[in-house]
Amino acid sequence: MIELQRDRLHFSFPEVHPSATVTLEFQRTLRIPDDNRTHRLPPGLGAFALRHVDDGSENVPTEWLTRGGVMLPMYQAEAMWIRFSAGHDFEREFAYPFAIRVAAGKINAVTGQQWTDGLHEDPQDYVVSPPQPWLDGFCVTKGTIRQFVAMPLGQGYTAEEQITGTADYGGVQIVVYPMKREIFERRFKTSLQDRMAPTMGLSLDAAVMGRQGRSRAASMGLAPGGRMKQDIYDDPFNFDDWDHTQSSRCFVHIANSEMWREFTGEAPPTVPPSAADYTKAGLPWFDYYGEGTAVEGSAILRGLKSVLQLGQKKGEMPLPENAPVSGEKVVTIRPKRMSAQVREGMF
Repeated sequence: MIELQRDRLHFSFPEVHPSATVTLEFQRTLRIPDDNRTHRLPPGLGAFALRHVDDGSENVPTEWLTRGGVMLPMYQAEAMWIRFSAGHDFEREFAYPFAIRVAAGKINAVTGQQWTDGLHEDPQDYVVSPPQPWLDGFCVTKGTIRQFVAMPLGQGYTAEEQITGTADYGGVQIVVYPMKREIFERRFKTSLQDRMAPTMGLSLDAAVMGRQGRSRAASMGLAPGGRMKQDIYDDPFNFDDWDHTQSSRCFVHIANSEMWREFTGEAPPTVPPSAADYTKAGLPWFDYYGEGTAVEGSAILRGLKSVLQLGQKKGEMPLPENAPVSGEKVVTIRPKRMSAQVREGMF
């Protein structure tokens, strides 16, 4: 079951386990400069508003109603990241694990492959929460992503258009799979002495959260932006640990800010600050210190042109305020430590 709760997508699988829940939140953020540098994690600037597509049925494109799901507003060239929060099982003091597939315009954000149903192991086409706390973009190399940046469909910038040559879908597609109940209960014991929880699988401390035609005209897709330091972790579990018979999916449509008022009757959000303004104010960027092996990245996604690169080729200036930033204040954040856990550091 999927519910929209306070601008968050809440997935629950009570038929699998009472704790089998995971929440996804789409965060506004700074668009990092597209300048061939690899930047730190930008902050979260608050959750995007999410609304049921059905609530705007008189105005939204017909295909949006067919695909269902929810919608959110973005400005052209605005950036986003997706936060994952798996439900906590208090008996076992561990978050219930999920495999989560994320696609943009039905292009997998981890592998760059076009949409097919189900989970796939080789190459891994999903993230695991925990340990994955968030996803900021397309996985291009090991430890590096290109930021999710909203661009109008039909202009050739989105990952979907660069890979398929068409602009049929746009938006973001989410599918979640819970761990099998028997696997969860076997792996994560109720007694502290027998607990097998990987250290990287812990919920995050509150401090981490401070990282805070007509159809074509309305729809936005995600294009690759600037380079950012981020690990997409290898699955720390076995592929057969996931319950492949249980899944829920949601189509997240991206409406341009001008159409948002017509669809919802609400004013669009304010324009976010630029990265240069944020840095000049002395506010922090972030470096996440997790544990685990990162996937290698996708040759398909690595071959995409960024918004700036493609704009230059087209003789256009698609990115306003793309000035480099320097002198960033960096805050290191880590997973929350269990009371009895001793954290291994670097020697």
